Amino acid sequence: MKIKSLKKLMAVGLGLVIATSLVACKSSEKKADSAKSSKEIVVGLDNTFVPMGFLDEKNELVGFDIDLAKEAFKRMGLEPRFENIDWSTKEQSLENKNVDALWNGYSITEQRKEKVAFSTPYLDNKQIVVSMKKDNIKTFKDLKDKQVGTQAGSASLDAIEANKEFTGLIKGSEPTTYDTFDKALRDLEIGRTKAVVGDEVLLKYYIKQRGADKYQVLDGDLGKEQYGVGFRKDDTKRVEEFNKVLKEMQEDGTFDKIKAKWFN
Repeated sequence: MKIKSLKKLMAVGLGLVIATSLVACKSSEKKADSAKSSKEIVVGLDNTFVPMGFLDEKNELVGFDIDLAKEAFKRMGLEPRFENIDWSTKEQSLENKNVDALWNGYSITEQRKEKVAFSTPYLDNKQIVVSMKKDNIKTFKDLKDKQVGTQAGSASLDAIEANKEFTGLIKGSEPTTYDTFDKALRDLEIGRTKAVVGDEVLLKYYIKQRGADKYQVLDGDLGKEQYGVGFRKDDTKRVEEFNKVLKEMQEDGTFDKIKAKWFN
């Protein structure tokens, strides 16, 4: 009887040792996962926005902003993970902590500053209008009663809505909006719309790749702006650290080297 009791006690003791070991292992795994996740920064983007961040023919994410982000966050001791998001709800994704930063040809505007903490600007841009050359549309006045496209939730849409003279010209006094500029440009090419309003950086790169002689860049623009990286409003320490790294990259020639790769 005593031997049986002793065996039972030994079995219970062994079980406790194993259970304790398993808990310790799981605890260690959690700490490791936590340490790994603390180094990761999730970057929200629209993966069709050439040449800032897009999928190449190998379905790999490439672009000017992608190269900049990898280098900048590497210097900050962070590992970027790029997440394709609905660009029309990007600020909500940032606020809900689905992403930690917005970086993809992200225009700095007063309206966005209310929700987002921006880095220092790193690239100039303006909103331009492109049509197909065969349609003989060269000026804004030529767009009278014509259908115009742009991306939903974009600075381009904001620029259109802010220009009452322009909206007064176009069909329905408002543009047709698309999930991506890619889709807007495809509709332009097949004749569903007669012009696309978009970032100069994107549109000029796009038409160069597709054959610039087929397109017409209209005279004038709908506003000048600058690109920045967006962080959460309470992420002030990270913004300060990022601005410091960005300045270092500009001063040591890294920024210009990456820029030359994408913009010649």
